[in-house]
Amino acid sequence: MTQKTIDHAVPVQRALIIHPVRSGLAQPRDPQARLEEAIGLALALDLEIAETLIAPLRGKTPATLFGSGKVEELRLLCEVEEVDVVVVDDQLTPVQQRNLEKAWGVKVIDRTGLILEIFARRARTREGKLQVELARLAYERSRLVRTWTHLERQSGGFGRTGGPGETQIELDRRAIADRIVKMKKELEEVRRTRTLHRSARQKAPYPTIALVGYTNAGKSTLFNRLTNAGVLAQDMLFATLDPTLRNVKLPGGRPAILSDTVGFISDLPHELVEAFRATLEEVQEANVILHVRDIASVDSAAQAQDVETVLAEIGVGRDDEDRVLLEVWNKIDLVPEDERPDVEGAARRAGAMTASAITGEGCEALLNHLALLVDETPEIDVTLGVGAGEALAWLYRHGRVTDRHDKGDGEMIIRARLDGQALGRFERLFPTAHVSVP
Repeated sequence: MTQKTIDHAVPVQRALIIHPVRSGLAQPRDPQARLEEAIGLALALDLEIAETLIAPLRGKTPATLFGSGKVEELRLLCEVEEVDVVVVDDQLTPVQQRNLEKAWGVKVIDRTGLILEIFARRARTREGKLQVELARLAYERSRLVRTWTHLERQSGGFGRTGGPGETQIELDRRAIADRIVKMKKELEEVRRTRTLHRSARQKAPYPTIALVGYTNAGKSTLFNRLTNAGVLAQDMLFATLDPTLRNVKLPGGRPAILSDTVGFISDLPHELVEAFRATLEEVQEANVILHVRDIASVDSAAQAQDVETVLAEIGVGRDDEDRVLLEVWNKIDLVPEDERPDVEGAARRAGAMTASAITGEGCEALLNHLALLVDETPEIDVTLGVGAGEALAWLYRHGRVTDRHDKGDGEMIIRARLDGQALGRFERLFPTAHVSVP
């Protein structure tokens, strides 16, 4: 079998983190923020950060990505810092990865390999583990040119076209291909079981609410705050991978199903897109999608665009008539006080809600708003005369009052939601009240 990207038998490995920046190209993200994200990914693998840097790329170097001078400079840095592994926050070709390992004398891992390693560690459900292993096999199959360099091709003679190295590579490719076919069959069986479970949930008259967002935006913390669940929530990239579902009781007593999903990330490895299927299916079936954003991040807008791109790929967007998409600007407590009025004003204009999953600020208002979004009972306007306090109290007790307008002559116009049975009782108990449909 092929070698692992990182040897977990080594207790601590010192890492050099490099974020390449291509000169002359518009950068949608702040390079320093992107470097910090790469550092977070490395820390999620328990790597010890020896040094970090942003490396400008002045031109294309197909063999090594970096120019010869930069390669030598980084080799010396690896020696001085006693680096065990270099993390390149970019996509490396198999040839580039092999050449850099030869030049630097250390392990080299690119962004794809790094995320694959994290997913392999964090997956908990059977489907999650199968998906991640399938993605790893697809990734390693393209890396066989590097993994089996100790079995070099030999020059042929007398009709021979290859040596033992070529044979070993083909054998290993075939073994991986066979394993992929077997795992795909296992995944189909797991998916059929999950589909049955989802069908059973759909028979229950409960609306579903899915949390989506960039990794480390605070989805799991918000999930715990709203449901009192004990889902792992840490200041760590990809702290939660597998979808988690819990019941939540919305104001007014109506239950709903809330699902926490894996966080998205920019430049998600194509090998892992399939591993998101379980999460994406939960999102596609939801009545309400909460897009949780880290509004305190300098890259909040770019992160939101990444999430919206993924959602659009699965047919979920702002113009989707089958479900409601609501942005929740989380971590409002981390926004400086002098900037908060502007941020809160921008949220109102965007139709978003501000909240802090850590302090609980805005969470009650969010639950109230969710109750309105999933409430399918029709709205009515009730005109009450002077002294109709008992009728008003009845509406608050048995329905959901969404608006109230006090007229100058003492009359009140109450907008409320009442199901058919409650409306019939109200009209029998208070025949002088005037009921109309807005």
